[in-house]
Amino acid sequence: MTDPPRPAALGPHGALTLPAVEVASYNVELKDEDGFVGDRVSKGAFHEILHTWRKRIAKDGEDPLGDERSEELSRKQLAQELARVIRRFTRLKTWRDTERITIGGGFRASRIGELAIGRAAALLKADEVPIDLTAIHADPDQAGIIGAAQLAPRWIFEGHDALLGVDIGGTNMRAGVITLNLKKGSDLSKLRVWKSDLWRHRDEKKVERDSAVKELIAMVRRLIERAEKEKLHLAPFIGVGCPGVIAADGTIEHGAQNLPGNWESRSFNLPAALHEGIPRIGDHESTIVLHNDAVVQGLSEVPFMADATHWGVLTIGTGLGNARFENRTSEKRS
Repeated sequence: MTDPPRPAALGPHGALTLPAVEVASYNVELKDEDGFVGDRVSKGAFHEILHTWRKRIAKDGEDPLGDERSEELSRKQLAQELARVIRRFTRLKTWRDTERITIGGGFRASRIGELAIGRAAALLKADEVPIDLTAIHADPDQAGIIGAAQLAPRWIFEGHDALLGVDIGGTNMRAGVITLNLKKGSDLSKLRVWKSDLWRHRDEKKVERDSAVKELIAMVRRLIERAEKEKLHLAPFIGVGCPGVIAADGTIEHGAQNLPGNWESRSFNLPAALHEGIPRIGDHESTIVLHNDAVVQGLSEVPFMADATHWGVLTIGTGLGNARFENRTSEKRS
């Protein structure tokens, strides 16, 4: 069997050394006697629907969960589980000396999630765990797109207004045009999603891997056409975040089981497939760089982590994504 064609690349996919940070760890799967330690937190992210269900169950009778408000029940439980998960991570060698952890994913988008983050931070402080806990700055639906810009070296931005980011998840696939706004924020703090497209593949009856990739390519092509109509100068670069452990050649080693079809096959190469469907952007050959989705979402925080040498991200939704970073010094970046 011949290897699939490889696209042009600026460096290995899933790289641990990126322009602004070193990736110390990602996609860690912690287990205890009850299973994956993050599952209770991720399932709890949907406790915001609890109040509605309590009404339906109680009907004309007594609320089976008592008088305490749903928000309070969820916030307390989730905060305790979140603090517990963080303690477990900080005992890992690759997570030692972590100064700050930012929380992303659908959990952060909910009101209950925001309250739980604040309470978990208070619990950690009370236990003298020296970690700051924050919510990710960007909208969770956009952070995984915005972070893609941090996969590209700065020189690729020269002469361009924007670039493309793709965020692949177990429920949705998102693609967006990221405006750089370098005059307002040379540190990439003013990145914005100008236009985006969303496809909820989980809502489809049956989606095969190849048809999913075709739909993703179509989404990106539509965005390129819109950008060209608006006279935006797109960099010939697509940064992609995808679940799983990413090999240097662009294949996915494991962790992509929630995606439609078999994405972990050695004969399947996502960057190569995207390059085949989008060989050029403007006058230049396109370059695709693939990394883990939690890493990419965490990268959206780089401009806001200048004062924290060691930091991490937990993305909590249908699962628990994680990545731990170390900021690179100016000398290391040059």
